Amino acid sequence: MYTAFASVYDRLMQDVPYEDWASFYRDILQGMGIADGSAVAECACGTGNLTIPLSRHYRITGLDISQDMLSLAAGKARNAGRDIRFVRQDMRALSLHKPVDAVLCTCDGFNYLAAPGDAQRFLQAAFEALRPGGVLALDISTLHKLRTTLGTGVRTLVDDDIAYIWHSRWCPEEYLCRMELTIFARRADGTYDRIEESQVQRAYPQADVTRLLYEAGFTDMIWRGDCTHTPRPDEARLHVAARKPST
Repeated sequence: MYTAFASVYDRLMQDVPYEDWASFYRDILQGMGIADGSAVAECACGTGNLTIPLSRHYRITGLDISQDMLSLAAGKARNAGRDIRFVRQDMRALSLHKPVDAVLCTCDGFNYLAAPGDAQRFLQAAFEALRPGGVLALDISTLHKLRTTLGTGVRTLVDDDIAYIWHSRWCPEEYLCRMELTIFARRADGTYDRIEESQVQRAYPQADVTRLLYEAGFTDMIWRGDCTHTPRPDEARLHVAARKPST
């Protein structure tokens, strides 16, 4: 999974402010009582862009369903001098040797739980993976973003070493945004690889996520906007932290 896409993922995501996101999530976790040095599991960690800066503060394990993404993450961690454990695992069946203090799922990971029941399975698995009093923190691309900002249309990018054509289609009856990407990535010899990638994201309204968290057993929910404290109606991304009860 993501074999070819993994090779160009970082080139497509190079403008994402991961250091700022790491600081933002550290602030969220501290606000929920999760101190530096705590054990954290990051689901859907991809190539480790958030895992690596967070490893300066936490004993973090990165988990992803794609071995190719994990291989890139492990190499980047070694180059950064960080000792991080990366594990191939489907987050819908999250299973850890020991309970952790916090579980993270960021960068649209929750939206990729597109099939019926996927979100419930993940939330229940995360609940079981946490120690009593532990915290789950995740983000979602909002209904506004998937329905309106992405919606149905075509986007293109042409850069020095990479280009893409991105078709998106909003399916209102399913609450799904279906995306087809054709990517052209330049090789060292000047030729190009053509990569075809299909992705599906489900829109989860804030009220639905709140309900699912409560049904999984979580309490003490705190919602934030995209690196802001108070969500706006037109937010592209929302963040939520919730606690597993201590007793």
